[in-house]
Amino acid sequence: STLVVYHRASGQLLELTRNFDRSVESFAWARDSSAIFFTAEDHGRAPIWFMPLEANQPMEVTRTNAGDLTFGAKDQLFFSITSVTAPSEIARVDVSGVRNSGSKIEPASVTYMNEALLSQIAMQPLESFTCKGAENSDIQGFLIKPPNFDKTRKYPLKFLIHGGPHGEWGDSWSYRWNPELFAANGYVVVMINPHGSAGYGQKFTEGVIGDWGGKPFVDLMKALDYVEKTFPFIDKNREAALGASYGGYMANWILGHTTRFKCVVSHDGMFNAESAYGTTEELWFVDWEFKGPPWQSRELYRKWSPHEYARNFKTPTLVVHGQLDYRLDVSQGFDLFTTLQRLKVPSKMLYFPDEGHWVLKPQNSRLWYKTVNEWVDQWTAAK
Repeated sequence: STLVVYHRASGQLLELTRNFDRSVESFAWARDSSAIFFTAEDHGRAPIWFMPLEANQPMEVTRTNAGDLTFGAKDQLFFSITSVTAPSEIARVDVSGVRNSGSKIEPASVTYMNEALLSQIAMQPLESFTCKGAENSDIQGFLIKPPNFDKTRKYPLKFLIHGGPHGEWGDSWSYRWNPELFAANGYVVVMINPHGSAGYGQKFTEGVIGDWGGKPFVDLMKALDYVEKTFPFIDKNREAALGASYGGYMANWILGHTTRFKCVVSHDGMFNAESAYGTTEELWFVDWEFKGPPWQSRELYRKWSPHEYARNFKTPTLVVHGQLDYRLDVSQGFDLFTTLQRLKVPSKMLYFPDEGHWVLKPQNSRLWYKTVNEWVDQWTAAK
């Protein structure tokens, strides 16, 4: 999304971020109305940027994961801030000298609501790496080690695949797919931002359109090759792939195109691209991603539909789906699970009659984490 200013007196539109190859999110006017502060995802972060109305490019103010920008007294800009090791708190920066300084400002904490609890929990920091993916593109990935990490040991791997497909992994907190919680019971967690991810420019973000199982799959497999060669503490014989939404689609695609994983977790993923088209509430999205409806792009739907490759399915799979999912209808999960059962592939289904595309209720979330982690443990345990 771009940032556009409408001048009410003249009726003119000014596209402020026309030369800025990132997508604007939260924003707030400077107190003198001469500039706008905004957040935009960039390489796994959501920094705050400063955009004077007369400028051609914004200036980065602070590199963090920020949101919900709002001004307090004088030039105090308040915002929510998260990291992979801490849920949302409130922070602030004094932007009184930002126009002239040109240097980044360190955020100051305002709230400490979770400090006492977090001090009792062992969590490892997020580590970033870059490797080559499809078309020799630079692909960013992230790694989290388990608590009490011992570099002389070999650890099983949880390979997380994000949704969207125009989402991203980064240094931010999640209650639904929390990488620290996945690492907590003795796993290395790896997360990759393949083609389609946000935060790397519009061309990269659009690199998945019409190519759902193409470049992103190559990115993921090449990145996994890289981490296996680069990090000796990863046991490449005990790896699990987990994904939801587009990540669930990719988990289903993986089932038909590689047997390198010991098990797979597929949550709310597309299984049959053509039937998914007719049962989603987000119809414009499928038209955009598959370049039209099935009767116009039949070859593309069939090429990238995981169900077309079911004959290759061999990997034990946990299927998760919610009855109230209108983004990807619950029939996609049942279709996948029935296919796995008929193929006699070890499989299990976790069905939520009261959840939609996201598992949001606390008790359901506990059941979800328990079931997912136990499934991965079952297939990646050392023999």
